[in-house]
Amino acid sequence: MRNDIVEAARYLCSASAVVCLTGAGVSAESGVPTFRDAQTGLWSRFDAEELASPQGFERDPGLVWRWYMGRLGQLEEAVPNPGHTALAQLEGICERFLLVTQNVDDLHEQAGSVDVIHLHGSLLDFRCVSCSAPHNLTEEQRRADSPPACGVCGDLVRPDVVWFGEGLPWEAVETAAEAAQACDLMLVVGTSGLVYPAAQLPLIAKQAGAKVIDVNPEPGPVSSIADLFLQGKSGEILPDLARAVADLQAGG
Repeated sequence: MRNDIVEAARYLCSASAVVCLTGAGVSAESGVPTFRDAQTGLWSRFDAEELASPQGFERDPGLVWRWYMGRLGQLEEAVPNPGHTALAQLEGICERFLLVTQNVDDLHEQAGSVDVIHLHGSLLDFRCVSCSAPHNLTEEQRRADSPPACGVCGDLVRPDVVWFGEGLPWEAVETAAEAAQACDLMLVVGTSGLVYPAAQLPLIAKQAGAKVIDVNPEPGPVSSIADLFLQGKSGEILPDLARAVADLQAGG
């Protein structure tokens, strides 16, 4: 096993509180297109703000709805990859382990992760654009060319995700920031570290004295501040890391 993975496992074993931040790279290994990749093909001629903003939804709710229903279909065909499974295993063997994700799928939960914070919402949840009442879609509504009406106030239903120009859910951000401030170790996986405020979390942890481990195919902003940079795909690195942690805890 790689020496840097063994060293990372030692960090994890000595930590009393771990926060893991995951991004699109983790889900991409399960075949879930990233936000930009989802704009290829038929959707390549549309600007991002036409498809993922309150203004775009107001201008053409049917267009936005059809795009998101297509994304939802792609998501439902995906299954957790070994990286997702390894993170769930780490949650089970580490003393305290909080998973904070920028992803809008539920692959972490499918893999067995329990303590998960979604910073950008969930593409599997829907709510009213006006009164925020939750809404469960029927199959007919999913196949429709336009969003359904809210059963409470009559306005349109939208995906419960964070769009351009919208703030992240304050409770999720506050919980994640407090955890970053208090953790001994932050594990960053599959995210560029460019999208704020999520990109602040490794900095918060580092400034509070925590170790930072970055797992990514290529170096980026997080690797420049990380104590360890584990280069490679999360689906390959994380299973080895989980095994190394289990072996160290077992005295192997």
